[in-house]
Order: sequence, then structure tokens, then C-alpha cells
Amino acid sequence: MAREFRLPDVGEGLVEATIVSWYVELGATVGLDEPLVEVETDKAIVDIPSPFAGVLLHRGGEDGDTVEVESLLAVIGEPGERWEHASGAPAPTTEDRSAPVVGVLPEADPGVSRRPLALPYVRKLADELGVDLSAVRGTGPLGRITEDDVRAAASARPTVRIPMARLRRTIAESLSRSWREIPHVTTYGHADSDRLMAERRRLGKPPVEALLIARLVPLLVGFPGFNSAVEGGDIVERRFYDIGFAVDTPDGLMVAVVHDADTLSIEGLAAEVRRLASGARERTLQVDELRGQTFTVSNIGAVGGGRGTPIIPYGTSAILSVGRAGPRPVVRDGAIAAVRQFPLSLSYDHRIIDGAEGRRFLAAVIEALEG
Repeated sequence: MAREFRLPDVGEGLVEATIVSWYVELGATVGLDEPLVEVETDKAIVDIPSPFAGVLLHRGGEDGDTVEVESLLAVIGEPGERWEHASGAPAPTTEDRSAPVVGVLPEADPGVSRRPLALPYVRKLADELGVDLSAVRGTGPLGRITEDDVRAAASARPTVRIPMARLRRTIAESLSRSWREIPHVTTYGHADSDRLMAERRRLGKPPVEALLIARLVPLLVGFPGFNSAVEGGDIVERRFYDIGFAVDTPDGLMVAVVHDADTLSIEGLAAEVRRLASGARERTLQVDELRGQTFTVSNIGAVGGGRGTPIIPYGTSAILSVGRAGPRPVVRDGAIAAVRQFPLSLSYDHRIIDGAEGRRFLAAVIEALEG
């Protein structure tokens, strides 16, 4: 008996996913809980296992296609079985797909726009080259757009249109929502870097993020507003400490989350930061490792940054940006000295935190980093 499998919500609030690749060909056998298809969501690439054992009779999309949640993803049945669409027509088998197309195409309804005919890899090439397929005339069978058609269209245009990747769209939407809804205030300061960097050398050079998190968690206990969020008419103070840290990846900026950071030693924090940073760059992290932070730290010094105006991740109240340490002229004991310092930028939600509290917290951060 053929059983239909619809795309599940593999992440909170997921609307759609893009098919990366199928592990099982049409007509091939798949076992229960064996990998069926690899999909890309807003933030992660995940494998979806087969909920049934049997023969794959139908695939709801091919590589590069976008599939909506709850739409038909696959049909799995018994050997020799044929599954019929809701229209009553049997789904194409592997033999049907390889057979030549004969007959006459029905005349298109002039009031309905038809999606250009192109294979997934041709669509991907068009995206990369900034070619609008709706403006390309296909020279392939039945008007299908070929790779040569796309390259010819790209070479004829003086500009390139680069579509946002799924991750970049997600980043843009999240930052835009945060900027629209949260009244940001950013305050600045500097902290001497010598003691923290000396400790880092003594400990075998753990990631700077691990040392920062270790110093920030105790402060968040004493300043609960910075570990909070606005929900409707309430301020929700989190009494747990899931600290996000920014990771520069080839696909864009991602925030990995160290859960229960208050329970980890420096060695544990260092190992977790390394693991999460590597997983973020390789796109292998699970969804819950990329969301749910209660406070965020961004080590922009790792990429040569100084001060800035970091945007607060939506659902939190603050973010601390730490720039690259460098010498600054500082007056000490009536004399000017060159002191290596971190530039600090603290953005916070003005609905929860007043300016005076923001300055007190930053002063505590400076004392913790210098101590």
C-alpha cells in the first residue's frame, strides 16, 4: 500500500526547504529511518529519514526545488506498485521519465504565467550568473532552457544580478525585524587586554570567545536585564545562560549557541566554542545549536574589526562586540602611556535597560576583562 510522506517542520516556524539531494532513486528500496533526502532550511542542512520501509514511488521535487512544509515530499509503497496522483493519473516511473516525450503540448492559457522549463542545475547556474529565466528563450526540446542559453544570456548583459542565498535572506529578515522593533542604544568603552591575553597564553590559547563567555556569565547573573527579552507587555528574565557567539562563515554571519554556559569550565567552554564554530562553517550544526541564545558576544577583532553598532539578535536584549586589541594613548599617573586595549561596543534594548544601567554594565565588563 502506497503511503504519502509530507515535508515536516524540521525547525521552529519552518515554512519551506530546498532539496539538496536525494539518497534514494525512484524505484529503489529504502529502509525505515534510513536517509531519504537532504534539505536546506533557513539555517542548516539536515537529513530527513524515511518514515516507512519500501520502494520510492514518487518524489515531490528534484535537486534545487523548494518544497513547502506539509506539501507532498515522497510516496513509498510495495515492489511493483504504482501510485496515482489525485487526478487519477499514475505517477511516472523511472522508465517513464527516461522515455521520449511525444504528442502535442496543450496551448497555454494566456492569463496564466508558466514557469520556464529548465533542469535544476541550469536554474542554479542562472541564479549564480544573475540571469532571469523568464526572459530567456529556450533552444532545447519543447523550449527547455539549456546551459548554453543561460551562458549566452549572461554574456549579453553588462551587469550581474545576484540572488540572496537562503541563509542571507534569513539573516536579512532577522536583522530587519530586530532593527524595526527594538529601540537600540549603543555605548562604547575600552578594556586593557594584557591580563586576558596573558591568561590565554597560559591556558594554551583557547578561543577568545571562551574567555569572554567565562567572564560575562557572572555579570549577567547580577544584571538580569541583559539576559532578558520583551514578550508582549512582560519582561522575561532568563535564569539560564545560553550564550551566542558570532561565527564568520563562507555563507554569511551565523550565531552558534553555547547552552548552559554557566555549567562549563574554561576547558569545556573552549572545546564547545571550537566544536560549534567548526560546525557552523561546515553547515553541520543542528537547529537548536543555532538559536535560543539569551545574550550574544561578537569577537569582531578576529576579522580586524574595532568599534561598531552591533544589532541585537531578535528575542534578546543585548549584544557585546569586542574589537581587536591595539595600543591607545592613556593617561596613567599623570603621564601618557601606550596601553593595549580592546574597543568595546555594547548595544541594548532601551525598553528594558536605561542608559545609566547600560553604563554600569559596561563598567562591570571592563573590570571583568581587566581583572
